Amino acid sequence: MEEEEWSEEQQRFSYLQRLKAAVHYTVGCLCEEVASDKDMQFSKQTIAAISEVTFGQCENFAKDLEMFARHAKRSTINTEDVKLLARRSHSLLKYITEKNEDIAQLNLEKKAKKKKKLEDENRNSVESAEAGVEESEN
Repeated sequence: MEEEEWSEEQQRFSYLQRLKAAVHYTVGCLCEEVASDKDMQFSKQTIAAISEVTFGQCENFAKDLEMFARHAKRSTINTEDVKLLARRSHSLLKYITEKNEDIAQLNLEKKAKKKKKLEDENRNSVESAEAGVEESEN
C-alpha cells in the first residue's frame, strides 16, 4: 500500500514539475516577444520570478474556482465562476463575458441548424414514404 501511495505522490510531483516547466517556457516565450517589441532584455532570474508568481496565481485561481463551484453546490466549474473570479479586472471580465456570449450564440446557431436539418430529413422521409404508398396503390 505504501508503494502505491509513494508512486501516486511521485506522479503528482512529476506532473507538477511538467506544469511548472510549461509555465516557465510560456513566460520565457512571452518575455522574448516583449523584449523584441520593446527592444529590451529580461534576465533569467526575472523570467523565473515571473514564472513562479504566475504559477502561484494560477494555483490560487484554481482553488478559488473550486470554492465558487462548491459554494453553489456544484461539482463542475462553469463560466459564472470564471466571471466571478475575473470581477476585479473590468477589461478581463468584459472580454470573458463577450467570449461567453459569442460561444452561446454559436451554440444556438448550431442547434438551429441541427434542428432544421433534422426537420428536412424527416420531411424528406415522409415524402418518400408517401410516394412509395402512392406507387403501391397504382
